[in-house]
Amino acid sequence: MNEYLLKGLLFIFIFYISFVVLAKNNFRFIYWLSVCYSGFGLLCSLSFLLSGQSSQSISFPLGLPTTGAHFKIDALASFFLLIVNLGSFVSSFYGIGYGSHTSEQSRTLPFYIIFLGSMNMVLLAADAFSFLFFWELMSLSSWALVMSSHQHKETAEAGFIYILMASLGTFALLFALSLIAAPSKSYCFDQMGKVSMDGKLASLIFLLALLGAGSKAGLIPLHVWLPKAHPAAPSHVSALMSGVMTKVAVYGFIRIVFELLPSQEKWWSILILIIAGISTVVGVLYALMQHDIKRLLAYHTIENIGIVFIGIGLSMAFKIYGMTAASALAMTAALFHALNHSIFKNLLFLGSGAIQSATDQRDMEKLGGLILNMPHTAFTFLIGSVAISALPPLNGFVSEWLLMQSILQSPQLPSWGMKFLVPSVGAFLALSAALAASCFIKVYGITFLGRPRSMQSTVASETDRWSVLAMYALAFLCIIFGIFPRLVIHLLGPVVRAIAATHYFPLSAKSFFMPLSLVVDQNAYNGFVLVLLLGIFLFFILISVKWLSSNQFRRTPIWDCGYPEKSPDCQYTANSFAQPIRKVFGPFLFATKEKVVCSEPWYPKAAKMIVKLHDQIWEYLYKPVAMAIDRISEKINFLQFLTVRRYLVLVFLTLVCLLGCLAFLL
Repeated sequence: MNEYLLKGLLFIFIFYISFVVLAKNNFRFIYWLSVCYSGFGLLCSLSFLLSGQSSQSISFPLGLPTTGAHFKIDALASFFLLIVNLGSFVSSFYGIGYGSHTSEQSRTLPFYIIFLGSMNMVLLAADAFSFLFFWELMSLSSWALVMSSHQHKETAEAGFIYILMASLGTFALLFALSLIAAPSKSYCFDQMGKVSMDGKLASLIFLLALLGAGSKAGLIPLHVWLPKAHPAAPSHVSALMSGVMTKVAVYGFIRIVFELLPSQEKWWSILILIIAGISTVVGVLYALMQHDIKRLLAYHTIENIGIVFIGIGLSMAFKIYGMTAASALAMTAALFHALNHSIFKNLLFLGSGAIQSATDQRDMEKLGGLILNMPHTAFTFLIGSVAISALPPLNGFVSEWLLMQSILQSPQLPSWGMKFLVPSVGAFLALSAALAASCFIKVYGITFLGRPRSMQSTVASETDRWSVLAMYALAFLCIIFGIFPRLVIHLLGPVVRAIAATHYFPLSAKSFFMPLSLVVDQNAYNGFVLVLLLGIFLFFILISVKWLSSNQFRRTPIWDCGYPEKSPDCQYTANSFAQPIRKVFGPFLFATKEKVVCSEPWYPKAAKMIVKLHDQIWEYLYKPVAMAIDRISEKINFLQFLTVRRYLVLVFLTLVCLLGCLAFLL
């Protein structure tokens, strides 16, 4: 009997029992229960990864009559269980304090529990029915969490777009798994992955898997729901959706393409690299244009998911051409970045929640000067900003450095097309890192530095201690995984070996302080030595400044930027910060429209500049479909008001039509 799965399922059952407590609306108890549940899942995933076991499985007489429900834990599932439960653990701990600042707890708590449980069960599912059932449960529960503030118009719109894209993804995965199950005559993953199939059928399944998983992960052009739904949800739920749920989609894609399909075609990796490279750059460009902090962070999820899929596409390409070591390196970088993104993106969303709770604002143009009133939030947000900008010595740099090293292996590829494509994707990756650093300079400078731009920023105070502890825990992980990356690479060893049949780095607990080195070109990175050198450098700078500087000082008025009136409006704004990049990319990417409104000469008022940006993918690809669905729904809305007799007639006619279709097909 599988000890891990049995205990996990029992804990999920206890979660459902906790609905009894919801009548009292005791949100602290529910979040503490979530902390315990996530902590248990975290320990289970760590213990399995360190145990060296291949897999363990368990079955129940539930689900489909002839199949039952099958659950399995292996190296791949356990690593993503680590990501899911680490994010859930910290977000639930954050919710203990955050719950006292919000008024939607009665609508959030039931679906929050289901959301956590369904994400875990998707990773443990070992048959198509269980996988799709819990995938859809994950989508519906997260949709309910997005709709917790349903009284706002933008929330209703976000919920509609999200459920539309979630339905599209589920249908795509349903067809993909059905096509795999048909030749094997089984819905169990173990049997589905053992059959051979035609190349055209495999390519169709790959496209459906990319559509289904990509829509949930947020790849362009399937991203339209993400910047609308994530800001609408409560902040700790936004952290889970952006930092954790998108990784469940990555898991689903890897499970289907690398395990259930017998082989991969060369053009698959080309398509993945093109889509991922575009997602990486376009995502960060969209983020640079935003003033809403949570919307900006949502667009950065598109960028980072693109980075993860670059690693997956490279791993697939190297594996096809027999370069197993390079394939393992690329997959290590992809999985490492998936973990890193879940950490620093959770940290940044939790920080934005603390800012919103203290100021009731998400618009950066109405913030400023928060570093004085919210020093703990400012410090942890700075750590997250440096990490997501891929700056050393934090964790975001390590995974992107590994990915860049795998890109440098592309000259060994025998295909000339790949030799040109992979460096181009590497240029996209480097550009996205520079733009991300620019974006978070804007975010941090406009939000925390300067003078307050509104009364809310002036009177803001630090958030509660639970939230501060949660943010410090994630900031600590950003530092530790950047200084000692072999801690993560040691855990990734069994996962990468299962996918790429080898592992690039030697696995030894004694080598955690050793640099990450590539034998091919002797490139190396040692976070511990880098931090040590930075510390020594800063120490000598401080000593030099203290010895060489004068003890005398003078006070002068601050620079007024040419405006004698000391007003916060004279400060640099988020809009002006992004203006040079908007001028370059705006006309063709955002369809930017700028308008300067000036008052009449006889009635002088301040001039105003209005900037409108457009998501052209949404407006030209998805909006017509969404409007058509809305109109069709209004037309057939009369069906819910039929009498019982008419319902029976409708059911009878539907049955006759289905039997006729079945007879025609047979």
